Formats: sequence, structure tokens, C-alpha cells
Amino acid sequence: MNMSLPDWSAVKSLEASTLTELFARDADRVAKLSADVAGIHFDWSKTHLTPELIAAFSKIAADMGLVAKRDALFAGEKINVTEGRAVEHTAERGEGSPDSVARAQAYHARMRALIDAIEAEAFGPVRSIIHIGIGGSALGPDLLVDALGRDADRYEVAVVSNVDGVALETALDRFDPATTLIAIASKTFTTTETMLNAESAISWLMQGGVADPYGKLVALTAAPEKAIAFGIDETRVLPFNESVGGRYSLWSSIGFPAALALGWDAFEELLEGAAEMDRHFRLAAFEENVPVLAAFADLYYTQVRGCETRATFAYDERLALLPSYLQQLEMESNGKRVTAKGEPVTYPTAPITWGGVGTDAQHAVFQLLHQGTRLVPLEFIGSIEPGDGLAEEHHRQLLLNMFAQGAALMAGRKNDDLARDYPGDRPSATLLLDTVDPRTLGAILAFYEQRTFVNAVLLGINAFDQFGVELGKEMAKAAGAGGEGFDPSTEDLIARAFK
Repeated sequence: MNMSLPDWSAVKSLEASTLTELFARDADRVAKLSADVAGIHFDWSKTHLTPELIAAFSKIAADMGLVAKRDALFAGEKINVTEGRAVEHTAERGEGSPDSVARAQAYHARMRALIDAIEAEAFGPVRSIIHIGIGGSALGPDLLVDALGRDADRYEVAVVSNVDGVALETALDRFDPATTLIAIASKTFTTTETMLNAESAISWLMQGGVADPYGKLVALTAAPEKAIAFGIDETRVLPFNESVGGRYSLWSSIGFPAALALGWDAFEELLEGAAEMDRHFRLAAFEENVPVLAAFADLYYTQVRGCETRATFAYDERLALLPSYLQQLEMESNGKRVTAKGEPVTYPTAPITWGGVGTDAQHAVFQLLHQGTRLVPLEFIGSIEPGDGLAEEHHRQLLLNMFAQGAALMAGRKNDDLARDYPGDRPSATLLLDTVDPRTLGAILAFYEQRTFVNAVLLGINAFDQFGVELGKEMAKAAGAGGEGFDPSTEDLIARAFK
């Protein structure tokens, strides 16, 4: 068959049973559709996956060359075909071509040496760091620090991404310029929003009486020569490989603020947790492979049930930023309308990824999920070990709510009063962590990366370009230079805003 176009006919031809029927038919369903990897329990039993569906999807995976493409990913081949690049974020955690792994380890050693110097106060006393980036250069570090650093007392960290001056000013107001480092994270070191925020941060250092403001800067970039030209000393430039995409870059020097705030041992544990998931993805059979099974479920709901969104709810305050992180990872990777071979797609690609934090979300959006007219597959994420020192009843109620929501979505409840009728048969998956620590967080983020990759392969698209983010930015730049004409509505809005 044409390997750039998947054949969904076998999947679509299978009889659809309700979740209740599937459980009644197979007493071992939970065991068959659960797995434990890297301190995480994965349960897909409350999805509509069946052995027959898994077999049909496995056939599509074989037709689309998943094994060969997975091997090419880890071998450092140029699988980003539209940009002619390798995709080597896995090398950052030790799983990739030997040369790329060695280069990543050398860059990590350079980062650790700088962290050691900061800890030894070689640059004077440092108490805080403002990390300036956008997209993948900010979402990953922000998630890591928020999830793992709430009790850390090494350094205070503020992550700023928005070009809105309120965001940067709020961070600047927290800290003393005399004891603050500014990390500028930009793969190209040309990102408009990041560089504008960086210039304002430098002005803040100057106004705060810092004699050598450029001595307070650290660059995290794949373009070190541009950082040096900007005025940052070469010893404070932390490079990473050009083949590491922005939304996959927290494992590289982009993770610098997390490594500084959490300590190097924690950063290494994060990498090892991700590597453990990488090894599972490389070695496990499809029917036992958690990223592959997750992608099979994703594709069933988009291609067969016509689901346009997928929601993730973190029943753990420490993972509150995970839904936002996944939005970029999944929608920027797989929100495509053309195949990797340049052909228009004739089927849905990525669903809209969204979510929130339990139990807050139960009182906000779960009305639609239980009784609305749209089918939304859900994912619940929680931790067995609590993150607080309060009475055990807090965490017990948190997890009971998570488990009960999945059960209620599946079972429903019939009522002659249609306003009180719950149709049920609404799917959910559950990811239950032993604890929220660097290892499990690394593993879960790698799981989502590999799941996104499998989805892309089976859809026949390229997960690693992102041309869709460029057009609006280009037009904004042209408008700022006075060289862009717009439609009448946009021209009117510009005139009103800028008089």
C-alpha cells in the first residue's frame, strides 16, 4: 500500500461494544489493558480498545513502518523530512546514536560545571533566576520547577514567556537585581518576544546598579555564536544540539533553571526516568508498549468515533502545568494537514488537547463531559503518594474523586428524567504514579513524546516541523515595520490601539 496514507478500513469495520459489555465479556480485561513502567501504572481498560482493535492497529503500524521509523529516530537519521534534520531529543537522555549521546553528555557536563560555579558563588551571591523563553523554551522548565521545586530552597525561579510587560514586570518585582541571574532561552537566539524581554531585563539590571549586567546573563541556545555576539561571555553560553526541537528541549540546556533549582542529582534522575521509558518504547511488543497502546486509543477515537478533543486532568496540584505542556507537545507536533510526503490528508489528525486540575475541573467542565453531546476521551493522572503533609483525608478524597469520575463516565446512570440521565460509555484512561519525583516525571514526559511520535507515524505526518506558528509572527513583524497591509477589520483594530 501507499505508506504515506494509512488504511483505516479494518479498524472501522470492527463491531463497537460498550465499555460495560467489554468488561462483562472478559474477566481479565484490567490485566490485559494495564501495564507498569518506570513507577507508573497505566490503565486503558476503560477505553474501547480490544484485542481485535489492537491487532488491526498493529497491522496499520506495520504498514506505516513504525518499527523502522522508531529505529531511525533513535539512530539519529533525518526523519524530520521537511527540514532535513535528525530528531535527537532522546540522545539528551542517553538513548540515541553514540556520537549524539556523547555530544549531549559533553553539553550536560558544561552545564553542570556552570551550575557548580554558581553554587560556589564564582559570579557573586545568586539567590534567584529569571528564565526568559517562549513555547518549548519556557513550558518545560516551568513544569519541572513547579512540579518538583515547591519545597526546594536552593534558588527562587521565575519563568517568563509572554511579551506582555506585565508578565516580566511581575517577575522583576520579586527579586533583587544584585543577586539575580537572567537565563535567555532561545534555540535561534532571534525569537522576537524572548529578545525583547531579555533587553528589558538587562535594563532592569542596569537600573538596579549592577555594574556588569551582561555578566549576569546565561544563554541557552543552539546558536552559541549569536549569544556571544549579543554580548554574553562564552563561558556562560550553554549550547544544545540543533537537532533538538524546542518542544522536546527540556532535557538539554533549556532545563538549566530546573537543574539549578532542584540540584544536579534530580536532573540526572529526570533523564534516567525518560531513558527508562525510551527503552520500554524501543523494546516492548506493540500489545504491551504503553506509548503505542495510548496512540492506538487516540486514533480509535479520532478516526472511528470522530472525537475532536482529548482532555487530561491532573489530580495532583504539582502537575497543574502538565495540560498546558501537552497542548504544545501534541498540537504543535501533530496539528498538520499534509502528510510527510507532501500530500493533503483526508482524515482527522491531532485532536485539540486541553485539560485542567482535579477536583477543580469537576465543578467547571465535567457537566459537558458527563452529559454533553460531544464525546471527549479523558485521561486522569494522579499519585499514590501525596505531596502534602496534611491529614491523610485530603489525598484520600482527591484520589477517590479521580477514580469515581472514571467509573461514573463509564457506567452512567439511567433516569426517566432526561435532565438527570447519564448516558455513560464515556472513555477514560488512568495514569497512576507511585510518587511525583524526577524519575516518574521524566518517564511520563517521555511517554507523551513517544505517544505523539507513534500518532504521527500512523497518521503519515511529520511531527517535528511547526511551520504553522510562523505566519502570524511574520505578519506582526512586517506590520511593526510598516510594511504589511491587512484586511479592513485588522486595519481598524490597529488604528484604534495605536491611534
